[in-house]
Amino acid sequence: MYIIHPNTLSFYSLFVIMPNLKTSIKDLRQTKRRTVYNDRLRKRIKKSVKRFQDQITAGEKDGAEKSLKQTFKVLDKASKKHVINKGRASRKRSRLAIQLNKLSINNVKDTKKGA
Repeated sequence: MYIIHPNTLSFYSLFVIMPNLKTSIKDLRQTKRRTVYNDRLRKRIKKSVKRFQDQITAGEKDGAEKSLKQTFKVLDKASKKHVINKGRASRKRSRLAIQLNKLSINNVKDTKKGA
């Protein structure tokens, strides 16, 4: 089995020694499967956060609220499955909620100026 990492081209990254024990071979299979799952979940987090931030920049409060709810769901699922740390998920949730609150405050200020 050959694994080439584009960032680190060294002797060790070109050749991977296959395990000899059955349990080690099984562990390798499980690790590959988990890595694929974790990468998918991380990608979902990134897409969800990006979608939310796009709606924030567009100034769509209702869409941003729905997107924030979905983003919270994805973050909670990832932290529950230990894909990301619980504190990291909490910090991300807090920062996203602050962005939505700033948008709400700006909308209130704009409506008061117009009145």
